[in-house]
Amino acid sequence: MTRNNRAAPERPTPPEKGPAIDPAIASPQATRDGQPISYSRAPAADLERWIGRLYVTIVDTPPDHRLECGLLSDFACIRIQLRGHWQASTADGIRQSERAAMLFGPQSRRMPISVTGSFISVGIFLRPGVCHALGGPDISAMVDRLDTFTALGLNEERWLDLCHPADRPEDWAKAMEHEMRSLIAERAVREPDPVSARFEAAAFIDPTVSVKRLAEEFGVEQRRLERIVRRDFGMPPKQVLRRARALDMASHLRGVADHDEAEAIALRYYDQSHLIREFGELFGMSPRQFVERPQPLMTLGLETRQARRLEMIRRLEPGEVKPWE
Repeated sequence: MTRNNRAAPERPTPPEKGPAIDPAIASPQATRDGQPISYSRAPAADLERWIGRLYVTIVDTPPDHRLECGLLSDFACIRIQLRGHWQASTADGIRQSERAAMLFGPQSRRMPISVTGSFISVGIFLRPGVCHALGGPDISAMVDRLDTFTALGLNEERWLDLCHPADRPEDWAKAMEHEMRSLIAERAVREPDPVSARFEAAAFIDPTVSVKRLAEEFGVEQRRLERIVRRDFGMPPKQVLRRARALDMASHLRGVADHDEAEAIALRYYDQSHLIREFGELFGMSPRQFVERPQPLMTLGLETRQARRLEMIRRLEPGEVKPWE
């Protein structure tokens, strides 16, 4: 949506040295300004309808270092936590784990997360509609929540054993893909809805688009589109688009976005007060605070999402060096 009659908001000015980082954190991969990032890639071609992205995060810290941060993800995610003591503030209260396989639902707002000590997390972001296609939990009931694989009736140890310590991150990614193929063969009762895939792409391209316009473009009734999005994203389409807009701005503020899109991302907000209000509602802090405080876990998630987004909208080819690297 073009807003030529609106001036760009006065964007928060990041510190001269870039977004704040936690000096106690070390990672094999990092952005140009030193923020840790994950090893991540697109799935194999046969899994593209089911998987959005695979990632491996390896972070070293002092044993007693407690990292206080948060996550805000727009998709459900299988997370295999291999190391570190994790704590999450969910809609069901505080959940703690160490070595565990879990399904995180999408988040409607920042979920506070802390982790003590060095940590390893391996995961798969599921595309919208996959839980429904696999006969899994109602994704709307999973918003801001998580469940262990044991609670979901899945073989937790089988998934945890996929990642052998001597293997490379790519070996772990391939093992996760293999297990997903098995899960699909065992549990799939239908294909993911193509309408949800089109809505996912639209949110990546322009999250200011109206739901009415998308329904017209997709050739479906608006009420039907709203029902499908609620079922496969866990929330109303307007809320999904609003969150996507905020996540793109957050990626820009943390330095894990395409700089050439900075002005277009800012123009999605009417003015500075609109930006501050919506950002505060979703992230629990102002844009400036978001820049000035270390956000390692949030940045890891944003970077993985932004890599997928840029590949999907054809601003980045798979395997190409990302603008922030």
